[in-house]
Order: sequence, then structure tokens, then C-alpha cells
Amino acid sequence: MFVELCKNNGIPYLRLMQSCRVEDSQGRKVSRKKTVMNIGPLSRFDDGKPDFVQRLKDSYKNGIPIIDSLLPYVDSPLPQKHVVTYVEGEAACIGAPKLVAQFLLDRLFGQLGLDKLCATLKHSLGLTYDLAGFIRLLIFGRILQPASKWETAQQNEQYFAPLADVSYPYHIYDALDVLAEHKEQFIRRMHSSICKSVGRSTAHIYYDVTNFFFEIEDPDPDERVNGDTQKGLRQKGVSKENRREPIVQMGLFLDDNGIPITIESFPGNTLDQATLRPALKKSMGRLETERFVLVADRGMHSFYNLCHLVRDGQGYIVSKSIRKTPKAERHWILEQEGYTSKGSSFRLKSRILTRRVKDEDGNTVELKEKVVVYWSERFYKREYHEHKRFLDFLEKLRNNPSTFRVTATQSRQLKKYFKKEFVHKETGEMIESGKLLGMLDEEKLEELTAYMGYYQIVTSETDMADEDVVEAYHGLTQIEDQFREMKGTLATRPIYVSTREHIQAHLLVCMMALTMLRLIQKKVLSATPGGNADSLWSYGLSGRRVQSALQKWQIDKLPGDLYRFNNTMDDDLKKILSAFSLDIVPKLYTRGDLRKMKADMDL
Repeated sequence: MFVELCKNNGIPYLRLMQSCRVEDSQGRKVSRKKTVMNIGPLSRFDDGKPDFVQRLKDSYKNGIPIIDSLLPYVDSPLPQKHVVTYVEGEAACIGAPKLVAQFLLDRLFGQLGLDKLCATLKHSLGLTYDLAGFIRLLIFGRILQPASKWETAQQNEQYFAPLADVSYPYHIYDALDVLAEHKEQFIRRMHSSICKSVGRSTAHIYYDVTNFFFEIEDPDPDERVNGDTQKGLRQKGVSKENRREPIVQMGLFLDDNGIPITIESFPGNTLDQATLRPALKKSMGRLETERFVLVADRGMHSFYNLCHLVRDGQGYIVSKSIRKTPKAERHWILEQEGYTSKGSSFRLKSRILTRRVKDEDGNTVELKEKVVVYWSERFYKREYHEHKRFLDFLEKLRNNPSTFRVTATQSRQLKKYFKKEFVHKETGEMIESGKLLGMLDEEKLEELTAYMGYYQIVTSETDMADEDVVEAYHGLTQIEDQFREMKGTLATRPIYVSTREHIQAHLLVCMMALTMLRLIQKKVLSATPGGNADSLWSYGLSGRRVQSALQKWQIDKLPGDLYRFNNTMDDDLKKILSAFSLDIVPKLYTRGDLRKMKADMDL
């Protein structure tokens, strides 16, 4: 039964209704509703406070109607009353709420198959400490309260039920050793579990590289591993955050839903494009996947990489630098013939080329690929804005060259636009720098603006529609969201562990945490009206909002072995709980209630 607001001779009127099924004239069962009780005009009961009708409906549903005449019709028994006694001076007088997000994270840990894998490894390795407990501490702590490994071990008592036996906290570093040594098993177990329980879409696999810094000054020396010389992992390289400290490179593979598949780490001075083939061989090559199309940015474009993918039976959609493209192909890009316009702000065209290139073994290979180019007004405006100060500087230089002062920064920007005969071949210094206008290569400067807004994508999928190629490539931008989650929400950097094994284990923990975060976001998205869980990865709740909501989900222990939830009216937390069918009604809970709630959670 339920409360309904209707109109009776134009006057708002309250009724108690009941749904039922009856036969229509053709003998079919149809839904109908009948009046159980006429409550009366709304004006007779309205207390003048906001949302009276909704509060009335909720109160009836929860068995405590705010209109007394409805009490006999309450479906559930009268709510139980609790008397809680506190004695002044006892510790119970001071609240000590505990984190209860482990209810959800524990179930996800099991859904990913990690509980059973940890039990297997503990038995086979003869471990005496709580391996699963420490790994749960590492992953849950990374999601809820990112901290150092030692501090993470100290967080154990902050959970409703402690996650591990931390009588010897240093075992948390032993758990890192197990994660590093058995990384492939953890990756495979999560992959197979996601394929079975959630569904893994790998028609397109997205790959990109980022790096994380360490707060140290000197890079790692080379080391001997199994008789071979191996470059130290923490090296100075091109930092994505313009840091000068040593960094480590990390390649990340994502599926169509933005859920991580696997990661691979590399020394910090490894070029982005040099990471792809080793990552494919070491990570993706050992997972069971059907043919996929790898989507990557222009940093991954090299014929070695493309040949490797094609030889392995896979496909690719990769952007390619226009300015590094042969002149004849650049001319074709600027030719307006062949472009199809999609309104005034977007146009595209394509053609199919066959290239003879060398693979990584030095063999000549024919690559047949489609080249898709497009112009976007949005990209044009973004590029123009990025170069505006430099273009304004050039305009002032042309108008008044004799008295114009060139700063050191502007000189460096100009250098690539000088004619070759005015640059010293050995030092790269400018010759006769006072005669700037005569030294500038106008053709290069024209190209700077001519190619603004243009983008070039190459793909092995020659039968794929141009628009689908562009759409698939644009999905790559979502991997940047995952890197931001790792660097922001999960606080992956700076990295404080120092050995190769512990660094790799730390990155694996962060990937596991990111996977759980994505599964929560996907579930919330699926439960959102109009949401599509297979697209728009960042739609719904951001990682930071999920983290904040789970931090607020706390529980208090009261005298009499009763428990009270805190903050469950938070909007984001309500979305998460609702998505997993967790209905926390306003009542006090027993331990049995809590066990049932966790078991009944809908994954």
C-alpha cells in the first residue's frame, strides 16, 4: 500500500491506495489500484514545512506514519524502541565512529577473485601472516585515506572490523614483495573475474603512458638482475608534471569501459613509444583476449609498434603528427577538396595508403592503412590560444624590427623557425641575431597557423567509417581522467618506497584501487536514469566524490551491542548505496542485521 495525492473536485486530497492485478475484458491480467482509505484534504494535515507529502509517504513506508489514522494500515510491525544507557565517565560516552565502506570494498575484493588468490598464495608460500588482510589494507587505504605504507598499517583500527592482524606492522612490506613477485597472477585473476562477473569489452583497448615522481635527488644506478645488467627504475626523464626529480614511467591499458586491464613500469628515461611493444609482450600477451584495436596517441606512433600489432593479429587507431608527415601528405591535408563538412565547425576526409616500412627485426613490411584527417573549430581555437602570445610577438617584430627586444624565452621559441643557414650546425646558436626578419623561415611560420585545428589519425581498420575512427580515438581522452584519479584521488605520487619490487607493487596496488573505483562508478552510472555504463566514462560521480562519500560512511557502536550509521543522507553516498541495493533505513542495527546487509548487497 502507498499514499497518493490526487484531486477531489479540484482540491488536493490524500488517499491510501493498494496495487492489484485484475482481468480485463479480454481475460488478460492488468495492473490496477484501489482505494483502501480516504485520508482527507491535504490542507487538514499539512504542517507548513517543506515536502510534507514526500515526508508523509516516507514515514508510512518506514512504518511510522506522521498521520495517526494510517497506523492500522502499516504493513510492517511497529518500530522497536531502544533504551540506551550511558554511564558518565565511561569511554562509551565519547563517540568513536568507524569506517564501514569495507562492507562494499570487501565484496568487490571478492568479486575480483583476490580473496581466493591470497588464500592460495598464503598456503603455497607457507606464509604465517595475514596476506589478504594486509593487501586489503593497502587497497582500501589507497581508496579511502591514501598514506605511506606504515601509516596505512596504522589505519587498521579505524575500520568497523579491523582488516588484518597487524601485531607486526612490518608485514605490510612483505605483502608488497608478494604482490611484486606474483603480479601476473593478480592481473590475470582480476581480468578473468571481471570478464565473468562484470563483462569486459576489449574491442578497443586504450594505452597511454604517464610518470610519477620521487622526492629524491639522484637516480638509481644500474643493477645486476639474474646475471644481466638492468637500468635503475628511478631515472630523470621528461616529467608530465615538469618535475626535476627522478621519475618512473607507467603504461596503462584500459578496456572500452575505462576499467584497467594491466600496467607495466619502465625506467623514467624511457621514451613513451618505446614502452608499447614491451608492455604488449609482457602484459597483454599473457591475457586471454580476442582481437582488439589498440587506440593510442601520437607518442606511440612508430612503424615498429604498428608492425608489431599487425603481425600479432591486432589492429590500431593512432594519431600521427602532421608536422612530421612527408610534405606531399601535408599538402593533401590542407587541400580542401574531398572534405565532408559536418556543420561549419567540423570537416573530415580520408584515403587509403600502402606503405613499405621496416619492422623491429629489420624486415620490410607492407602496411595498408586508412588516413583520416579532420579540422575542428574547437581544436583551432585551443591551438590559437596556446600560441597567441608568440604570434603577437611576431606581429610586433614585423612592424618594428630595428628597435624590438627579444627575450631569451622568445629566442628559444624562434630558433626552430630560422632558416638553416643562420643556425650554427654544432652549437645550434643563432648567427647574426640582429637581422631577425631575414633569418626567419616564413614557410615554417605559415605552417604554424595553417595546420591549426587539423588532426591526423591512421588506422589498420580500412573498412571502418571515418566518423567511427574519430569517435574511437576521442575515447582515448578518458584515459587522462584515470591518470588524474591516480595522481589526485589515489595520491599515487610522490612515491616513497625505494626498491624496484616495492615500486612495482605500489603501482599495482594503485591500479587495483583504480579498478575498484571504476567498478563503483560503473555501477552508479548503470543505476542513473539515462546513464549508459558503456560510454562517457567520467559521467556520474568523480573518483574524488566517491572517495569523499565512502569516507563519510561511518558507524557508531552503542551500548547493548547496537549500531548507528552516520551520514547516510549525504547525496553522493545515497547514490552509491542505492546502486548496490543497500537500503539503510533510520533504525539501530544489530550485528546480525549488518551481516545480512553485507551479504544481500547487489554487485
